[in-house]
Amino acid sequence: MKIAQQIESAAEAFLSSGLPTPRLDAEVLLASFLGKDRTWLFVHSDRDMSDPETEGFRTWVARRQQGEPVAYLVGHKEFWSLEFAVDSRVLIPRPDTEILVEEVLNVPALNRAPCPGILELGTGSGAIAVSLASERADARITATDISPGALAVAAANAARNLGNSRIQFLQGDLFSPVQGDFDVIVSNPPYIAVEDFSRLSREIRDFEPRQALLAGREGMDFYSDIIPQAPRYLKPGGWLLLEIGDGQQQLVEDLLSRSGLYREVAFRKDYAGRWRVAKARKRGSKRG
Repeated sequence: MKIAQQIESAAEAFLSSGLPTPRLDAEVLLASFLGKDRTWLFVHSDRDMSDPETEGFRTWVARRQQGEPVAYLVGHKEFWSLEFAVDSRVLIPRPDTEILVEEVLNVPALNRAPCPGILELGTGSGAIAVSLASERADARITATDISPGALAVAAANAARNLGNSRIQFLQGDLFSPVQGDFDVIVSNPPYIAVEDFSRLSREIRDFEPRQALLAGREGMDFYSDIIPQAPRYLKPGGWLLLEIGDGQQQLVEDLLSRSGLYREVAFRKDYAGRWRVAKARKRGSKRG
């Protein structure tokens, strides 16, 4: 089979399996399998593939038909114009989370502090922490995760994208391994309600780590833990920024307001018009 025929065959298989982007998936997978880019595929569309190449690629096609995410098959995902290694130990970074990174970079405290401190809770692949470090070489960044496997992936991604990593990775549940205070605390915590889990796509439900997804009956368990604890680790006037799930804006706003610990509570929508980021400033001194 020629390359063009392999792409057509894979795309048809993906379409019959109900995958949303069959042609793109076929091209991305074959390019990665051959160690090339998609442009190379087009230029060499008449090249015959060897029997070992064909058999190996068919294995990938079969795995994709079962719902295994493309990012796990190829082993990486782009985020913030950086490349992150990903596997089943970590969630796949989503483009919508880049809005959370944007909002952190716009926090006034980061522009006023000579060596701003940033704490990320639940770093996963390290996408947020590494992206922030790539933009702010002067920042002191600490990132936590309860999963040793996730921290191994994050540390490798930091080394890959930053060289000598400027990020301190700590294992533990949320704040448990943390000492000191910070200008900004940021988190994209689990926020899927238990009753909503079965409605997720099979790519997410069957392959991504449940520990990084599920957050109790209403999907609020982690917000309920983070919001009251964060001020203890924030400098005067420091900021808390959280990614939130669809339909959770009012619930998160209520938690922030009822705590009495924050002012300047605000939200930002993603580019699809859904509320995506919550931010609030620690009450007290206006420093930062």
